[in-house]
Amino acid sequence: MEDPGLTKLCVLHCGEMKLYHGLGIFGLQRIAWSSRPLRAAESGAKKMVLITGASGSVGRVVLKEATRKESKVRAMFRSKEEAAKAPAECEAVFADYADKQSLRKALDGVESVYVVCSPIPQLVDLESKMLDACKEAGVKHVVLNSAMGAGDCGKSFPSWHRKVEDKLVASGMSYTILRPNGFLQNIVTYNAPSIRAQGAFYAAMGDARVSYLDVGDIAVVAVKTLQGGVHSGKIYELNGPEAVSNQELAKRISKSIGRVVNFVDIPEAAQRDAMLGMGMPEWQVTALLELQQYYKQGGGAKTDGLLRALIEREPVTLDEYLTANAKEFRDQAASA
Repeated sequence: MEDPGLTKLCVLHCGEMKLYHGLGIFGLQRIAWSSRPLRAAESGAKKMVLITGASGSVGRVVLKEATRKESKVRAMFRSKEEAAKAPAECEAVFADYADKQSLRKALDGVESVYVVCSPIPQLVDLESKMLDACKEAGVKHVVLNSAMGAGDCGKSFPSWHRKVEDKLVASGMSYTILRPNGFLQNIVTYNAPSIRAQGAFYAAMGDARVSYLDVGDIAVVAVKTLQGGVHSGKIYELNGPEAVSNQELAKRISKSIGRVVNFVDIPEAAQRDAMLGMGMPEWQVTALLELQQYYKQGGGAKTDGLLRALIEREPVTLDEYLTANAKEFRDQAASA
């Protein structure tokens, strides 16, 4: 049996509250979309859009895309320090989901909102407060960044997202819900430290497969759907172009960096002990292990052509991402 101590360099970092996304194969709606969605600038109207979580792992990428495509963009930050770093192309606002008055200011004059929150126990309460504020402010359309698995997983992070989805659907506001699968970026975030140190990464995942997709591709969909229209009332389950197991992922990383990388499947109890030993809270450890169980049931293995159709080009592939980020798996100081 593998020494559980080996996992201390490979499991989630206690301070890294990245969006995990995440799982699931149900709820996909067959849709018809225009090949050239109308932008606000093209229609002659200047509609303000609000991007929440603008300094987060996904929100900042959505913000970058929005400043390229939209004529009026407001970015919401939780700290004045982060707001001060906002791109010049947007209007920065300091606000918090838990502060109703700050939300009123952030939403003043806004027609469309992108809503995202880190996977924390307060997610349902915080996003619900944001939806209430949107309704009160007269927001026309909400794009909710949910998670794969929200359609059929009754545990872990997806079940939290589903509660918010249900509230949004019942709100009467126009909406688009995004349920992205696993992020390519999380391969580096979660696996690179142990690969650099030990040439291996570890998890209680068996041969579960995940169809990873790039956060940049999710951002394109998020910004495109902010205008509502044909995207109103839709739930988009976003999958990458191929589903791979961790064994296959190890081979792909090995090829990209020119040295052998191994995946070690460890007992769930060993991974739990390792994560708790790193100081991760019990709720987070349990939620992550439940999520992995869902992967092992096949929840993240779906592939389809929806993402390609929505972004109107080929999605970023696993091999492309690994080639572009090969140094992250080689250099000891890469993430310093």
